[in-house]
Amino acid sequence: MSTDHLDEDSRALAELGYTQELHRRMSGFSNFAVSFSIISILAGCITSYKIALVSGGPSTIVLGWLIVGVMVLAVAGAMAEVCSRYPTAGGLYFWAGRLAKKNKRQWAWFVGWFNFLGEVAVTAAIDFGCAATWVAFANLVWGVEASPTTIFAVFVVIILSHALLNTFGVNLVSLLSNISAWWHIAGVLVIVLALWLLPEKHQSVSWTLTGWHNETGWTLLPYVFLMGLLMAQYTYTGYDASAHVAEETKGASRSAPRGIVMSVLVSVIGGFILLFSITASITDNSPAGLSALAASDTGLPPAQIFLDALGSPTVAKFLLFIVCVAQYFCGMASVTANSRMSFAFSRDNALPGSRIWSKVNPRTGTPTNSIWLCVTLSILLASPALFNATAYLAVTSIAVIGLYIAYVVPVFLRRLNPEFQPGPWNLGRWSPLVGWVAVGWVIFICILFVLPPASPVTVETFNYAPIAVAVVIVFAIITWFVGGKEHFMHKAKDEHTTMSLDKVLDE
Repeated sequence: MSTDHLDEDSRALAELGYTQELHRRMSGFSNFAVSFSIISILAGCITSYKIALVSGGPSTIVLGWLIVGVMVLAVAGAMAEVCSRYPTAGGLYFWAGRLAKKNKRQWAWFVGWFNFLGEVAVTAAIDFGCAATWVAFANLVWGVEASPTTIFAVFVVIILSHALLNTFGVNLVSLLSNISAWWHIAGVLVIVLALWLLPEKHQSVSWTLTGWHNETGWTLLPYVFLMGLLMAQYTYTGYDASAHVAEETKGASRSAPRGIVMSVLVSVIGGFILLFSITASITDNSPAGLSALAASDTGLPPAQIFLDALGSPTVAKFLLFIVCVAQYFCGMASVTANSRMSFAFSRDNALPGSRIWSKVNPRTGTPTNSIWLCVTLSILLASPALFNATAYLAVTSIAVIGLYIAYVVPVFLRRLNPEFQPGPWNLGRWSPLVGWVAVGWVIFICILFVLPPASPVTVETFNYAPIAVAVVIVFAIITWFVGGKEHFMHKAKDEHTTMSLDKVLDE
């Protein structure tokens, strides 16, 4: 098929086997903003602060953030290099299919399902955390009861509004993503300035960096510290969004990989400043004081720190309002990325009812059906939180492990493929070192985060992540033999492709 009449981005996409269907109207900054918004240091750092507070305390919160940040930068850099070569909405699973030497479609199938379910889980976790923060804010301002029913009801309202915003078109999403990026940057600046200018005293630098607190029940200190890294690792998720919106981004082979790396780099720096400032503002650093902080009535230790340190309930509420808005933007961006991945996965016949989920609204240029599919699944996944408080933590672990398995498989396959030709954005001579560090780190955290985080292990403290991972693997195996083997990436669909996808994978 001749591609002479197409622009550079559409021509590159056609060479990868797809026609340009989504509206390509995102700038490089908007691409960065989507991933930066999903990482959202004002979401992950705030809602999961307690995880690190009770599992290591200040040392895990602040130094742990930097340690994980450096490792995640390696993962992001290795992913970005592959993204530059294959800038498609499918992202990770398409990369795996192109890079595997044998069983290409099977590799793509398993990566796709981990990516799809991981994104559904992270969308549910982000918006449920957003709802918890909103209810905490409503509790402080209007005395609204922070019950599981109230939180879930607010969660449903929030995620449905995100579906509506994404349905209206990529121009609105792009605009809101840009606003979100600046809101996060300005919001962190306002919070940091308030925490350093208003309190009368702060904790010492040495305590803020190395202070210790342990409520896990475990006595092996390195183990406690490592379990607390879940706070940072959970926050550093979702930056694959830059790849999933690549087909809507101008100059995608350069803009998308830059979006992946810069979203992580800016988050590492901004998150460190934010966490250091919040932790240094803790008023009572005794074991009893830290335990009371973890069990605060607000349910959010940072919100309690605002109240205790600033001496002004009005200012504390304003800072929490900044966080509430940032978390709302975070959830909106997550729905965007999730729906684009689902659209691409359906375009290649992976999901039941793929013809429905792969349709693009000709007026808005968005995969409307896929948007509502992702939102519905996220609501169903979060619904057990109505009855069991550990469900939210389980969803968080599923999101981290599921996404990072999907992140690292293409990186691993790229290292095993000597024929890989780097795109315009690449790591040069640093590629092997960065790639193998990324693979090693993901293997490490996947083992770490299936271990029990607290002792003794009970129904309330049991880590359900290994069960979830096993379920995904079994599900992927069964569905592969039931329908995937016959239909997935097996034959071209005229409305989506320009050539046989089998041929594309073999090139």
